[in-house]
Amino acid sequence: MKNAFIIGKRVIIQLKGDKRFLALSLIAPLIIIYLLKIVFDIITPELDMPMNEFMPVPIEMPTLATPKFILPVSAFIVHFLSFVLCAILLVQERTRGTLERMLINGYKKTSIIMGYTIGYFGLATLQAILVITEEIYLFKFDFATSTIVILFFVIWLLAIVSVMLGIFISTFARHEGHVFPFIPLIILPSVFLTGVLADPEKLPTWANWLGHLFPLRYANNILTTLTKPEFHYSEFTGDFLILIGYALGLLLLASRTLKESD
Repeated sequence: MKNAFIIGKRVIIQLKGDKRFLALSLIAPLIIIYLLKIVFDIITPELDMPMNEFMPVPIEMPTLATPKFILPVSAFIVHFLSFVLCAILLVQERTRGTLERMLINGYKKTSIIMGYTIGYFGLATLQAILVITEEIYLFKFDFATSTIVILFFVIWLLAIVSVMLGIFISTFARHEGHVFPFIPLIILPSVFLTGVLADPEKLPTWANWLGHLFPLRYANNILTTLTKPEFHYSEFTGDFLILIGYALGLLLLASRTLKESD
């Protein structure tokens, strides 16, 4: 563990010095969520207008700017950016020879992966705090303090899982450009199959089962439960455990497949 903390400290120092990476990681999610708010403010009044001359009375339709929709979308934004940025950064580390030097100096693969994960803990924490704060402020969500704490932990845990997934995928990329083909293969399908846009139970059976492979499915289950007027913590305990299992499993896989160079 000592080596992991040494590597984690180095990663933190490196992140502080990489202003562009920090800006993309922290500011990009906030900009996207703000743009969503602008779009929803335009769409919602239009949905309330009569559809045609034969419908003189406005049709009541649920606004999109509700916690049930906004929270999963925000979680996906964090998931997407954390995955892409961390995968690219790890590929750069390998192409620069940083990982090779660590292995030559006697660092174990598991310590290296854990070190990078520890280094990203702070970044994931800031992401979760900023995203939740902006959501509550822009959309005027009224959550209990206990609910806000759970929301933070869900977004934070999903960011960590995304980092671990990015580290794992980076082992199969020879350069930064090789990361992008994994986006339509892994990240984008999760939007359609995990309940962010549609109820997964209404999907074809094969698509519903496939959706269980994506960590966003379990984060979305928790976030959706939190939007209910009344809920019990036992309803999403299993989903929390699965997310933690994803992080540990990806840690093991990444440490087994880590390559020092191409």
